Amino acid sequence: MIEIKHLYKSFEDKEVLKDINTVFEDGKTNLIIGQSGAGKTVLMKNIVGLLEPTHGEILYDDRNFVQMSKRDQVLMRREMGMIFQGAALFDSLTVLENVMFPLDMFSTMTLRERTKRAQECLDRVNLTGAEGKYPGEISGGMQKRVAIARAIVMNPKYLFCDEPNSGLDPKTSLVIDELLHGITQEFNTTTIINTHDMNSVMGIGENIIFIADGKKEWQGTKDTVIASKNKKLNDLVFASDLFKKVKEVELEEEHRMNH
Repeated sequence: MIEIKHLYKSFEDKEVLKDINTVFEDGKTNLIIGQSGAGKTVLMKNIVGLLEPTHGEILYDDRNFVQMSKRDQVLMRREMGMIFQGAALFDSLTVLENVMFPLDMFSTMTLRERTKRAQECLDRVNLTGAEGKYPGEISGGMQKRVAIARAIVMNPKYLFCDEPNSGLDPKTSLVIDELLHGITQEFNTTTIINTHDMNSVMGIGENIIFIADGKKEWQGTKDTVIASKNKKLNDLVFASDLFKKVKEVELEEEHRMNH
């Protein structure tokens, strides 16, 4: 579990995050949603320690990350897995070598153990047989799956995903969502996902935090997001014609039930 208490972040005189209070739960896909520029990425960067909060607390299972020494923060990061927006694979390394990279850097395993562990993670993301290929030889969706395999190779307690579906077609996005959700449940991971993808919100949004203008405007689940009366949230969620239709059906059903 990760708990955020009274988190503020300013850049010079511009306040980007304003009194964020929330809890990201174990074994659930926790989604951060909001318009571009709302503060989603800044929030995630604060949580993982790439930025330092102006004020506030970030508690990893009651351990205050903000007050830790730099050395302890580095050790803490070994409990984290990161999936970057563009997959961020090394072009000169094979798929297997990319997944092994964190083990090469941080583990004391033998080469045989590292290879076995990396192969297990590739199997988990359904990439058996791709280990000898280079990133340039595989599709964008496969690259994202390699990135997921690399992110889980160290058995992280906490998994962070920045726009994991960016640039992917809807069918591949669904595969990535189901994969992240499955891994989260299987390993009881605290998974935090920054996303613009409303299909992800409706599909795997077990705990959704909506940010607007640097403030937490709403928190709920995929089951409660449809019924929300928050105008800013509705403007984001129902921007597409498809989800407007979903909202209309929901309202008609509510009207019918009340009469």
